Amino acid sequence: MQWQENGQTCSAIWRSENHSKPPAKVMIADDAMKADVAYRLACEGTALLWRGDFQNARQLLQAIARRIDRKPAKTSSVPAEAFHLNRQAQAQRSRVLGMLLIALEKDYSIKLRRAPDAHQACIQAYGNADEVSVVSLRELLGVIGAYEWRKKGVEVPALGARIHPHYGVFSPVRGEYVDLIADAPLPALTLAFDIGTGSGVLAALLAKRGIKHVIATDQDDRSLACARENMQMLGLAGQVEVIKADLFPAGRAPLVVCNPPWLPARPNAAIEYAIYDPDSIMLKGFLNGVAEHLEPEGEGWLIMSDIAEHLGLRTREALVEMVAGAGLQVVDKTDIKPRHSRASDKSDPLHMARAAEVTSLWRLRVA
Repeated sequence: MQWQENGQTCSAIWRSENHSKPPAKVMIADDAMKADVAYRLACEGTALLWRGDFQNARQLLQAIARRIDRKPAKTSSVPAEAFHLNRQAQAQRSRVLGMLLIALEKDYSIKLRRAPDAHQACIQAYGNADEVSVVSLRELLGVIGAYEWRKKGVEVPALGARIHPHYGVFSPVRGEYVDLIADAPLPALTLAFDIGTGSGVLAALLAKRGIKHVIATDQDDRSLACARENMQMLGLAGQVEVIKADLFPAGRAPLVVCNPPWLPARPNAAIEYAIYDPDSIMLKGFLNGVAEHLEPEGEGWLIMSDIAEHLGLRTREALVEMVAGAGLQVVDKTDIKPRHSRASDKSDPLHMARAAEVTSLWRLRVA
């Protein structure tokens, strides 16, 4: 990206996890910038490259967020329309908040008063760098927050241990689906495949339950690195093999597990691929391919929330038809209610759907 500063043309690498284009209009801003002015400029598409106090920039970002949230959100009594309106509002909010920018030096240092040491957080998120770059303050705060989450880890009661999610890898904060895997009867203890492993939490749980060899797959390099590190930290590296693959590894197993994204919609950022599955590509890929990767009498375990059904994005009949069309039959289905706070948050535009949501483990066999 380029901008004018002190009568000179400046340039830097543009960083954006949601693959947004570098801003065409950039203005230098500092502590004299008023929140109302910043909000207006951001809404108009002018990015503000901050040169003032770092903590003042954080306060300005919060002030802009409050101004965005004052405007009543559009909604609809039709669940699918309410979902899409909410997604549009989230995208617009993200775009406006992303207009406050921070420059990172070649070593990821920040030359602003009261700036944090973001070096290690940026190294873990972006890798090594040798050029000056610019990133939105909102994304940078996410990078720093993710670094702290990675150090602390997320307690997984069913595992009896912590999982350490990397930046850009979905954190296993919703424990109910892990509990479903912890309680289901295992068809065998020899081998299991974990498809789309992410942080590796389900692969680790299967190994902890006594499966001698677990092959965990993913296509995302961050997820692969995250899962491998977690296996090392849990002492399971000799039991869990993490490989890069498009869904399935070679061969067959008595158990193949998959927790695909639950909502058939387009993601707006890399991490959202753990939530949104455009046209149910991964779900269909798992169902249509699992039969040829199961040993005789083997089981395919599908973890799915019915939130898409309550939002009018997919019907239960469509899911059942996918299962039958793949030559599979349902052996058993176990349900559990979500425990997260949003399920009881009546201010959430999607509260009705979240309150009715049920997460299920579908145990499937070849028909």
